[in-house]
Amino acid sequence: MFQIPTLEELNLIGAFPAIALATWAVILLILDLFVPKGRKQVTAWLAIGGIGFAFVANLLVFNNNSDAFSGLYRADAFTGLLNMVILVAAALGILLSIDYLKRTGMERGEYYALMLFTTVGMMFMAGANDLIVVFVALELLSIPLYVLSAFRSPELKSEESGLKYFILGAFSSAFFVYGAALIYGATGTTQLAGVFGAITEAVAGGGQAVTLLLLGSGLIIVGLGFKVAVVPFHTWTPDVYEGAPTPLTAFMSVGSKAGGFAALLRIMIVGLPTLMVEAGDAVTAWQTVVWLIAAATLILGNFVALSQTNIKRLLAYSSIAHAGYILMAVAAAGTPGVGDAAARSAAVYLLAYTFTNIGAFAVALAIEKNDGTGTDLKDFIGLSRTRPLLAIMMAVFMLSLTGIPLTGGFIGKWFVFQATLDAGLVPLAVIGVLTSVISAFYYIRIVVNMYLVDGEGDPAAGATNNTNWATYIAFAGTLLLGILPIIATTLSDRVVLSAFVP
Repeated sequence: MFQIPTLEELNLIGAFPAIALATWAVILLILDLFVPKGRKQVTAWLAIGGIGFAFVANLLVFNNNSDAFSGLYRADAFTGLLNMVILVAAALGILLSIDYLKRTGMERGEYYALMLFTTVGMMFMAGANDLIVVFVALELLSIPLYVLSAFRSPELKSEESGLKYFILGAFSSAFFVYGAALIYGATGTTQLAGVFGAITEAVAGGGQAVTLLLLGSGLIIVGLGFKVAVVPFHTWTPDVYEGAPTPLTAFMSVGSKAGGFAALLRIMIVGLPTLMVEAGDAVTAWQTVVWLIAAATLILGNFVALSQTNIKRLLAYSSIAHAGYILMAVAAAGTPGVGDAAARSAAVYLLAYTFTNIGAFAVALAIEKNDGTGTDLKDFIGLSRTRPLLAIMMAVFMLSLTGIPLTGGFIGKWFVFQATLDAGLVPLAVIGVLTSVISAFYYIRIVVNMYLVDGEGDPAAGATNNTNWATYIAFAGTLLLGILPIIATTLSDRVVLSAFVP
């Protein structure tokens, strides 16, 4: 008989940041009806206000360490840190959107409500402690992004962007659901703690249960692999990034990764850390597959980025490569005893990547024309003469993406490489280092264009006050994390995911 959960079992306080933002998104849809057509920036600031409230609420429950919704949602330091990353990305994405939508003639209030809904989906993915919740959160994350990707309609590239994202996203969701169904068939539960408890017995007994678990975990990797854009599930990324509105691309490039990797790490570390082909194996059955995917992602992302001449497509392939670096941490989690360190390294990487990548897209947005042109690498020529401050910040963002010391990107890579070496994945660490060297070529090429190539220089008409403030915040975050890494370590030290592992 169905039992109504008590307030204690619901523990709404643990999930309050996400619940509050979801409630505000619904209210914002109604409030926007009363905002005049030419003043939709009011809706934008109300959306940022809601994000600010959720951020403060998240700080208050940062280390709550409790379950909500009868164990379906986990409020812990990992959830809190990933929520910080997601909320910062959302606030910067909306700040970049305010003037952009106005000057491109796309100023509509539903844009900001959709941004809030997809942010809520990311937050629930970060705390999901059940495969069904992961799926629901995945759809809440994805559906608004399908609409937002085509927001420049009737522009063909934007419509193509939304359609490709929708079709491939639907396939990826199907893979995830099928994988979750197979794991349920093998364990009799979808809660991660229950899955963990049933795996040891299933592996010891052998037979069909192990086969179902292996197939299910593989399909889950496929489903979430699409969302975080790893090879070979990356093909949508360049076209969607190029066709979508640039502020959305900036937000999507980090927010989707944060949500996707949060769910993937929690599933692998909490639910499947003891999934072995045979009892007594030294590492998990999924580790080899994950590190091979990570290696392929690093190689393809960085090498294809070398040939790109459009900044949005270049950053798209760069984003694929950075997904490979974060996937190194997921692979490291397959070695017993490294799970928590791997989760911390991935969280720190995502925090640094959020500031760096959104900052890079912000500068690209500043030189982009109203019709969507002006995004070629040659448009950066002479920027140091017309907009010296923008050029300095872009140079720092490029150095951070490369992984140069005293930037946030270096700190993120340091932690990821450390976890990879602790897991004994030396070949993967070597591939990561070599591909980082290769990435320097296409990142530094932008710096060379800004400072060493003769040209008139772009006036950067898109560098409005709101865009500039978003760029300044991203710049400050990139440098602070690089110069004071204790900020990142203080936030990540309490992250513990392997609580169920004996």
